[in-house]
Amino acid sequence: MNFTIIAETNGDSLHPTTYQLIGAAASMGSNSTVICPNGECASEAAKINGVEKVISATGDCFSVFDGGAWASALSSMCGKMILISASPNGREIGSRIAAKKGIPIIQDVVSMTEGITVSRPIYSGKAMESLTISGSAVISLRPNAFEAALAENDAPINIIDQSADVRISIQEAINKASERLDVTEADIIISGGRGMGTIENFSHLEEIADTVGAAVGASRAVVDEWGMPHRMQVGQTGKTVTPSLYIAVGISGAIQHLAGMRSSKYILAINKDPDAPIFGVADYGIVATWEDAIPALKSALSDLQS
Repeated sequence: MNFTIIAETNGDSLHPTTYQLIGAAASMGSNSTVICPNGECASEAAKINGVEKVISATGDCFSVFDGGAWASALSSMCGKMILISASPNGREIGSRIAAKKGIPIIQDVVSMTEGITVSRPIYSGKAMESLTISGSAVISLRPNAFEAALAENDAPINIIDQSADVRISIQEAINKASERLDVTEADIIISGGRGMGTIENFSHLEEIADTVGAAVGASRAVVDEWGMPHRMQVGQTGKTVTPSLYIAVGISGAIQHLAGMRSSKYILAINKDPDAPIFGVADYGIVATWEDAIPALKSALSDLQS
């Protein structure tokens, strides 16, 4: 079986999730056809193991992001099985392509096995749903849920000039207020909750994040009450994350928060309340205030770097 993968870029290079999409297809023993909108990073995609060929899709419609125009231009290039990242752009493009082709879309998949059987969290992460796909489908994969493919390949690149009507145009691009790593992309996340006391105390979490290359997250209470940016919010009404390590500091563990992070590979909880619900999902727990635990963690990390 051949998967069609729609690549996602991050500046001048492929987004790490594209490597994970190709790795997921390769784990099924399948080769991939990778479509690069606007031809961006086509040469990089051709070097990834498991890629059979690359389609460099060019056209005026790709100069700005318009989900409808992109879906119209890309749908005719897609095969029966389409993989795309479960990012905001990926979800929109995938849904529109599925609608145009009259096929189902399965969102937020975290595992795939031959057959094809996929699994995804449902009911705010309290249960896992398994689905067996017998026909064509669009499947969006959760970032960091699959191993990334290596780059030791040399696949051919085909250029296709395609376009569609653009209904949305960007009048002004505003840079992010912060250049910190986004929580959906991070392999390590350290999040704080109301137990941190004040928003100023998040500077201690930022120091640790800078030391280990992590992203800083927050609970909904911190976002709503202290004015932390919503892009940092992890949870049912925020962002769903799947890092290798999730450190929850001063977060009680409301079900809405657990829905966004319980699929992390390892969870470390730091909370002064030994009965906090967060300890029910944590792999490791420390019963302590952040004032006691965070300085000790910073000291231990400094010792590892020295």
